[in-house]
Amino acid sequence: MTDPTRPRKRTFGVYIGRFEPPHAAHLAVMLEALDTVQKLIIVIGSARSARSTKNPFTADERQAIITRMLQDAGIPRARILFVTVRDYFYNESLWLSEVQRGVEKHVRGSTDIALIGHIKDDSSYYLRSFPAWEFLPTRIESPLNATDVRKALFEDRVDDMQPMTPPAVHDALLAFRATPEFAVLQAEYAYLKDYRAAWAHSPFPPVFVTTDAVVIRSGHVLLVRRAGQPGFGRLAMPGAFLDARRSLLDSCVRQVHAETGLPDTLDLASRLRSTKVFDYPDRSLRGRTVTHAHHFDLGIGQLPTLHDSDAGNALWMPLGEALNAPELFFEDHHAIIEHFVMKG
Repeated sequence: MTDPTRPRKRTFGVYIGRFEPPHAAHLAVMLEALDTVQKLIIVIGSARSARSTKNPFTADERQAIITRMLQDAGIPRARILFVTVRDYFYNESLWLSEVQRGVEKHVRGSTDIALIGHIKDDSSYYLRSFPAWEFLPTRIESPLNATDVRKALFEDRVDDMQPMTPPAVHDALLAFRATPEFAVLQAEYAYLKDYRAAWAHSPFPPVFVTTDAVVIRSGHVLLVRRAGQPGFGRLAMPGAFLDARRSLLDSCVRQVHAETGLPDTLDLASRLRSTKVFDYPDRSLRGRTVTHAHHFDLGIGQLPTLHDSDAGNALWMPLGEALNAPELFFEDHHAIIEHFVMKG
């Protein structure tokens, strides 16, 4: 017989996060949610992002870790569903629609959906973005955050990781420490820590200005594979910090030639199609960095010969290949290229 005093179980709950990595508070929220919903849809953000000190794990890895974590807690696999979504730094509507589409594939027309979460600061804004779903605030309050777990991971403070993470997560972190990917990210972490320390005593928080170039030729985009930190080995637009002695355009053009070996005889400035400022506050782990991106269209014809530089290996990549591989790109460079290409 149904207990009339017991709250009705919703059919679906939706819990959104990056889970980089999952920690004990995430588990507590999930278990609380599973007391009030029949099935929990876990939306994993920052999918298909390149590995970085902020996003060290792929979406598939995070899904596997969360699955083991919940199964260890006695939750049947059938009650757990997953959706993975990319970051859309400059198009919130695309992110919202991707979440909605992913959830709809699981609920198949049901409207009995509850959104699980806790509005604690500006980072929780998305909880107000799905008005068709009932909002169920969690009662779990914890100082735990994934940033502290990652700091302990990259600073080799293994003992500090254990109380912050369920056993399945802790085991996954220990296994990750033995991989080549971890070694690269730990070197990036050390570089970024020193970089931020160098600016720590500035009288004002520094704001860096860069210029970047999206250069298109015959269905290809001009890229550089980064040779240094941060983002070692990642694909990037040619670009650099603004030369204080030059205009934005001149600084950008000179850097393209310097980084890629694009022939000086090619009048790049005359091929400028458009410019746009990209200023997502967290776009760079080095600190607040605003870039002025320049879109150049070199038309149709033979791809100019390139030369490598200290910045990295220069290459022409087919646009279809580049647009389909956001996980290969540094910071938000894929999103910037995507913006100009889609705009036409």
